[in-house]
Amino acid sequence: MVKYILILLVGVIKLALGDPIPIVLWHGMGDACCLPFSLGPFKTFLEKEIPGVYVLSLKIGNSIAEDIEHGYFMSPNKQVAYVCRTLTSDPNLKNGFNAIGFSQGGQFLRAVVQRCGHKIPPLKNLITLGGQHQGVYGLPNCGALKHKSCDYLRYLLNYAAYYDWMQNWLVQATYWHDPLNEDLYKKKSAFLADINNELSVNKTYIRNLNKLEHFVMVKFDNDTIVQPGATEWFGFYVPGQAKKIQNLEQSDIFLKGRLGLRKMKMQSKLVFLSTPGNHLQFSEEWFITNIVKPYLLT
Repeated sequence: MVKYILILLVGVIKLALGDPIPIVLWHGMGDACCLPFSLGPFKTFLEKEIPGVYVLSLKIGNSIAEDIEHGYFMSPNKQVAYVCRTLTSDPNLKNGFNAIGFSQGGQFLRAVVQRCGHKIPPLKNLITLGGQHQGVYGLPNCGALKHKSCDYLRYLLNYAAYYDWMQNWLVQATYWHDPLNEDLYKKKSAFLADINNELSVNKTYIRNLNKLEHFVMVKFDNDTIVQPGATEWFGFYVPGQAKKIQNLEQSDIFLKGRLGLRKMKMQSKLVFLSTPGNHLQFSEEWFITNIVKPYLLT
């Protein structure tokens, strides 16, 4: 009898409080949805901190091997379309969800919001951890601004990055952003220039992004993977050179209203957080205090 009373009480509490808002995760380059050295433990961590929460860790493809491979060699445009279909067909998300993107998964999830936010269940809070919202112009762990050899390799990538075959073949080329040749980047970027509305303004992208309750961007203060680190807060190099940084508010994307980010800032929807450490390195305590409590429990 006591057992049945407890079950009834749990049911009443759930009805009163409501089930936790589901969470969708999208991993970064070289990672996978569910492996124990990738997002598997993080999914378990969220389920422990938010009892009863449904967590969908996105797997792009039919296997873990395909998921990892597609992080390098499947066009982000195809990946985004795949995820849009996945989110639409998952009944556990029908009442809405929060989303967390790790590294390149951050800008990919933003593309999901912009391109199919009017078709998928409502996305409340988008959280990007080390996302490259204005792309990258540097090589991981290379310190491109300090070593001539890194600059040389960067110039080689510049030479090939905007060929059509490279844009269709290598994921990272689709968000390679050469500040020394902005026109070429805007014309040839198969992914990033589009979602940033840099050639033309897609008003659907603006409307969908502005439906978010919060767009949270987390920057890692000692990041040696992402160059420049300012891209994690939607900043980048001042066009025409590769040393001086401008923040989001100084960019054309912000000033010319290409994504409606000025309006989102005025509505306190843009959130800029930082944490010490290298790329994707943060403590559980920091994440609980800064992400779980304010954005995943509300």
